[in-house]
Amino acid sequence: MSQDSLDERNGPTDPSMLGEARGEALRFAEPMKLKGRKRFLQNLQRISSSPSLARMGRVPSSSYRTGGKASMSCVSLASSSSAYGNTYGNPSQSSVGFSTAPTSVVTTPAPESQTFDLRSRIRILSHNEPTQAVTTPLTAPLPAEVRTGPKEAQPLNTSEANTNNADYFPKLMLEVVPERKPRSIDFWGEMPDEIKVHIFRFLKPWEIVRCSAVSRSWHKMCFDGQLWTNIDTHEYYRDIPSASLVRIMTTAGPFVRDLNLRGCAQLWERWTTHGQAISDACQNLEYFSLEGCRIDRGSIHSFLLDNTRLVHINFCGVQAITNHELKTIAHRCPQLESLNVSWCTHIDTKGLHKIVQSCSKLREIKASETRGWTEKDFMLDLFQRNTLERLVVAHSDIDDDSLQILFHGTEPEIDPLTDEAIVPPRKFRHLNFSRCNQLTDKGIKCLSHNVPQLEGLQVSHIINLTDDAFAHLFEQTPLLTHLDMEEIDEVTNVTLQTLAHSPCAPFLQHLNISYCENLGDTGMLPIIKHCESMRTIDMDNTRVSDLVLTEAAAQIRERDHQQVLSLAGPLDCNGNTPKIPVKVALHLTVYDCQNVTWTGIREIMSRNTEPNRSLIVGLKCFYGYQDTVNEHMK
Repeated sequence: MSQDSLDERNGPTDPSMLGEARGEALRFAEPMKLKGRKRFLQNLQRISSSPSLARMGRVPSSSYRTGGKASMSCVSLASSSSAYGNTYGNPSQSSVGFSTAPTSVVTTPAPESQTFDLRSRIRILSHNEPTQAVTTPLTAPLPAEVRTGPKEAQPLNTSEANTNNADYFPKLMLEVVPERKPRSIDFWGEMPDEIKVHIFRFLKPWEIVRCSAVSRSWHKMCFDGQLWTNIDTHEYYRDIPSASLVRIMTTAGPFVRDLNLRGCAQLWERWTTHGQAISDACQNLEYFSLEGCRIDRGSIHSFLLDNTRLVHINFCGVQAITNHELKTIAHRCPQLESLNVSWCTHIDTKGLHKIVQSCSKLREIKASETRGWTEKDFMLDLFQRNTLERLVVAHSDIDDDSLQILFHGTEPEIDPLTDEAIVPPRKFRHLNFSRCNQLTDKGIKCLSHNVPQLEGLQVSHIINLTDDAFAHLFEQTPLLTHLDMEEIDEVTNVTLQTLAHSPCAPFLQHLNISYCENLGDTGMLPIIKHCESMRTIDMDNTRVSDLVLTEAAAQIRERDHQQVLSLAGPLDCNGNTPKIPVKVALHLTVYDCQNVTWTGIREIMSRNTEPNRSLIVGLKCFYGYQDTVNEHMK
């Protein structure tokens, strides 16, 4: 081809002509316009599918046929100012005054047989403009929902995409997700309050008071009322300050059910200043104890007026209690079941009579060292109600006539065969007449045939009692477990022999015959043999000898053998029987017993040192032997 032809084809080469042609397209003769079906087919031929779309797995549109020469999958968005100097495809797509962009990037390989279209618009580039491909993308990227890879992937910038010859679309790069640091947990702060309260319940009261000094939140939690439903200070009343005790009662007052202030003498000054506040806060009490406390009458009166649900009241040794307070209890506490006013020297049976008449559920009266028990109307009222199960009137002025009214009433019907009063049996389970020196055998005989449920009887220090008082009593009390006959000089071994052969012998557990100087081996040996459940025997200052100690050691050895047979379990890995912990099965007290010698003491120590023992004998004896006995009990 000649140079003229090339110059004619490529356009003018004169610089002046180039300056005029710069930026404007050369125009050629317009092609013939087609119509109808031919025009539609020519429009479709310029569209080619991108190879990257095939690799992306995009499904072709269902509105076009796939068997033809091309498919409509990408439309150029380039304007007439495109930097491309030529176009590919069908020349019929070039319209007058407009240009089209290629269907692939400049790096897309094209057939070598393709030539420039003479009818396309040509833009003359100056010598100063670069001829390399422009890096600005000329097509729109794929939508985000079509792209492959994770959601965190972000496309690279355009300059990096054009440096790779892999695809038309830019590469995808995974964004590095930073590692999540573990969140710090405030274990105690995020814990529910209910669990915190449950944890504090495992602490003892003085430990809770110490924990209140940790922080404000702990201070609030330690004085939560749910922790103080039961305030019993008998174990720590010497260690807790009065200010903390008042704070507990005023803060947790509505939750408190049991309030035991036994021995809290440090509250004496607090009652005058905070007594009303404490009584106003504690209005749901059921058990109230002021034993041994120094308190004014006004505070006691406020407590009794505000607490109408009281069931147990213990005012033992409180000198401020009078009959007026007892009348208040009778009117304000109808649910009362137990009352202890022992050693309250300013009361008598007049105030107790009001309580008995008003409190129909009363089951227990403890009124040691009180006066007025000879009043017949009061004793007759107790007989008619027949609700008492425990009566403690030690060191009182009760006599035989009062006791006869209490158990038989007035003018009872007499059985002609047994010469016994025909009355309903009493419900007493425990009776304490210790130091009631006005009682004789006549009064104790009234108990026979009338107390079948009796379990405990204390008649110690009644100097007028003899064997005749107990002749028929033990036969009519089959449930007797505790018997206290300390310092009854007139009782002999006949009473012990009667007791050993009575129905209550297998159930008897505690026996006190100290200072009964007429009792000896004749009465005690049957007791040791027949009372299989015996746990404690106090027989100091009696005539017992080494025979009683030897028999006690033999009986414990027999009990131990029977217990091993009954508790025999599976053998351990070595083929041995599991070891049973050692415990004291019988406590003996033999102080100042002249007939007890080293021979009897040695029998007890020999028993306590036998191999494979599980039951031993606890012994309190002469102080010269006591250290040796204690060593053999280890």
